[in-house]
Amino acid sequence: MTGPTFLDKLSTQLIADYGNSLSGITIILPNKRARIFLIEALKKKLSAVVFAPEIISIEDFIQDVAGVRNIDTIELLFEFYNVYIGLTPKEKQQPFENFANWAKTLLQDFNEIDRYLLNPKHVLSYLKDIEELSHWSLDVQNHTGMIKNYLEFWELLPKYYEALYNHLLEKGAGYQGLVYREAVKNINHFSNAFAKEQLIFAGFNALNAAEEDIIQHLLSCGQAKIYWDIDQAFLNDPYHDAGLFIRRFKKEWRQFYGQPFEWVADEFSKEKNISIIGTPKTVGQAKIAGKIIEEIQQSGQSLDKTAVVLGEENLLIPLLYSLPLGVGGLNITMGYSSRNNPAQILVQKLFKMHSNALQRSEKSYTLYYREVLDILTHPLVEPYSGAAKLTETINRNNITFLSHSKLFDIHPDASPFFRLLFDRWDDNAGNVLQRLSDIIICLKGFLSNDEEEDKITKAFLYSIFKVINKLINYYENHPQMAGLAILQSVYKQVIELAEVSFEGEPLSGLQVMGVLESRVLDFENVIVTSMNEGKFPAGKTQNSFIPFDVKRELGLPTYKEKDSIYSYHFYHLLMRAKNIYLLYNTESEGLDAGERSRFLTQLEIEQKPAHNLKSVIYNAYLPDIAYKPMLIPKSEQVQQRLKEIATGKGFSPSALTSYIRNPIQFYYQRVLRIREVDEVEESIALNTLGTIIHGALEELYKPYLGKYLTVHDIENMAALANDEVMRQFTAVYKEGEIKKGRNLLAFEVAKRNVQNLLKQEKELLKAGDSVKVLALEQTFERRLEDARLPYAVKIAGNIDRIEERNGKIRITDYKTGKVDKYNLTLKTWDGLSGDIKNEKIIQLLTYAFMYEPLAGGKEIEAGIISFKNMKSGFMNFSFKDAVDKSLPVIEFIDKDILADYTSQLVLLINQILDAEVPFEEVM
Repeated sequence: MTGPTFLDKLSTQLIADYGNSLSGITIILPNKRARIFLIEALKKKLSAVVFAPEIISIEDFIQDVAGVRNIDTIELLFEFYNVYIGLTPKEKQQPFENFANWAKTLLQDFNEIDRYLLNPKHVLSYLKDIEELSHWSLDVQNHTGMIKNYLEFWELLPKYYEALYNHLLEKGAGYQGLVYREAVKNINHFSNAFAKEQLIFAGFNALNAAEEDIIQHLLSCGQAKIYWDIDQAFLNDPYHDAGLFIRRFKKEWRQFYGQPFEWVADEFSKEKNISIIGTPKTVGQAKIAGKIIEEIQQSGQSLDKTAVVLGEENLLIPLLYSLPLGVGGLNITMGYSSRNNPAQILVQKLFKMHSNALQRSEKSYTLYYREVLDILTHPLVEPYSGAAKLTETINRNNITFLSHSKLFDIHPDASPFFRLLFDRWDDNAGNVLQRLSDIIICLKGFLSNDEEEDKITKAFLYSIFKVINKLINYYENHPQMAGLAILQSVYKQVIELAEVSFEGEPLSGLQVMGVLESRVLDFENVIVTSMNEGKFPAGKTQNSFIPFDVKRELGLPTYKEKDSIYSYHFYHLLMRAKNIYLLYNTESEGLDAGERSRFLTQLEIEQKPAHNLKSVIYNAYLPDIAYKPMLIPKSEQVQQRLKEIATGKGFSPSALTSYIRNPIQFYYQRVLRIREVDEVEESIALNTLGTIIHGALEELYKPYLGKYLTVHDIENMAALANDEVMRQFTAVYKEGEIKKGRNLLAFEVAKRNVQNLLKQEKELLKAGDSVKVLALEQTFERRLEDARLPYAVKIAGNIDRIEERNGKIRITDYKTGKVDKYNLTLKTWDGLSGDIKNEKIIQLLTYAFMYEPLAGGKEIEAGIISFKNMKSGFMNFSFKDAVDKSLPVIEFIDKDILADYTSQLVLLINQILDAEVPFEEVM
């Protein structure tokens, strides 16, 4: 660090002024965090043991002066609702969820009005007049009911304010503004009763009107001193936002007319290394921050003097995962929104699952599989639920909806924790809240006290536990929060106000904090993230009913003052730092993007001579080739496995075409035997639909195997077809829902496809076809022995249907997808196995190759019936010579065709077995 810190300087001054009598003074700081750092600074300066001074935050001090405790934001919302119910006629009362939408904004405005000591009646009446003027004052006679209600709302604001103020005072509690207003009223009494030697205010910047009144009063009475922490570079520049407030205090406070203004430092202009680093996306900043921390460690520096200041709280989790392994001590001091809290997400999922189950059927309590799996796979639940087999059963059996009793039938050995999660909820809000509280306590019991990750998880759980307990207390006092639907909407409202507070060991290790937590503190190495407009500074967000021009007129803070506060915090971080890293997102568009912060431009334009400033942009490494196809050599074990397949189970037509489509896919599925994980099919997949149709046709034709078919046989099949399709659906799709939605449509399509095929069959029989079914869904095999192969290879596969039709053998393959005749016409043997477009031809020729020894010398035709092209009927394989077009088209598979195909098949199998040819991914 370029010099002593502000707290070092303060401790030196205190010891010089008060020596060993420190216990007689009270030190007031902007936040609680700085207290422990000041005590540490005092300890280093003292040579003897003394009683420590009282060190408190400004908010605690104001509460002491006012004699009123600060109320929690969630509790405040509930108290305001009570006041609202008392003032509003029953027919006009809004439910809590609607009330909370505008009440949170109104409470913020009440807070601002009180902190700046404005007349509430004047301000709130002013708002009513503005609304009336800006919208409907011209036509008073024709006000509709909606307009009257709208204006009535603005008229009631002063009453809401007064009633809430008095209600809270009776309880001895208040929101921040109320406490500040009461403190101003009570300052004379406090001053007269003051028994301490001195009050010391230190490290302040922006003060509201109430704070100004209180501090000035104590200064004028000689009961207080104030030490500012401002650099002359900011104070002496009339346009520098970082000095906006302190310049005004120095000019306007009469206490400084004859007394010194302390302290003005000269630290910012000293030597500093400033790196402005741009990188795409938020996660990129976390990764770079982790890399910088690693470099600081490797340079031999201690991380005790290093701070990571997060301009955006969402960066916390990515940052924690990006930290190097060598980071020992870690102190997180910041508020983290409950929106991304995993415990909150679990509670939200529980609300969703149980409320939906009640709505579907209160009696059977029907659960939706995805909501069940969302809870079972939640990171807080999965390690402790013991429900892996339940998840597997739901996926394997395609269960989309299951009753509550069925859930426990599938998982009979449910643990107490599992029962807490999945036992029925009723419509009693108190019981539901108690259940949620028990779940959180149970989860806490699973966690270790020593693991750092578990400590963070406990912080997440504790923040939600506090919210649930507050809701329990509120429910006990306010039974109108009766039903589950009301409870869920109340929970959604209050959870937005809850924050996760992380606290660790502040004196050692890396410091991770938010912007506000950095006040008064100085570090040698500072890493600041999210240096983008809208993040740092926060931008022109205005969550208020009071318009901008009214705020300016009344002296309330606007975005201009808020930007100045951010400016002070930013420049204070830089003031005594030696190595500064400022990270920003280079993406200018998107949800987490924005322009580069104006603070970075200001640093560059106003660069001091001693500042070593550099700007760099880190982009993700983009290789010359976007993706290099995978190459897997055929090791000795792979060759053994290939021989095992070739001589054992054999190569099926689908295995051969999968190799042509993508050798890597063949490698995964056939060599490594990796199959896809079972997942619930909410909508019937095409392959599942195909299996159902194949199964139905097999069962319908099976009684007629080996017989010549008649028209009457087909009519019998048609009568049984719909029931058979239903049976196949039940067998294949198991417990999947088929009575509504897309699945009902798929069911109807399956029935129509089967009926269409039978109808076509009937017409052909009437036209004189003679048909004897020889085989259905039967597996055939044949050994391929060829001198060109290293060993004899088995070719085996399942053929959908083989029949003798009009004295010829016909091999039929059913396809649920669209196939055209040109897909089955071969024009040249060259490159047959090198083009995936020939996959259907290869399948048909392989079927013919396998069945040929059993054909008894009869002509063989092989083809496809496409259910999406039924008008084309049976489409057979044909060979049309592309070179000599005068040659006739060959419609049957004779010995010459099979000989030519066998040569191509040998080439393909040799390629599969060749140790020198690796499995290469096809892109």
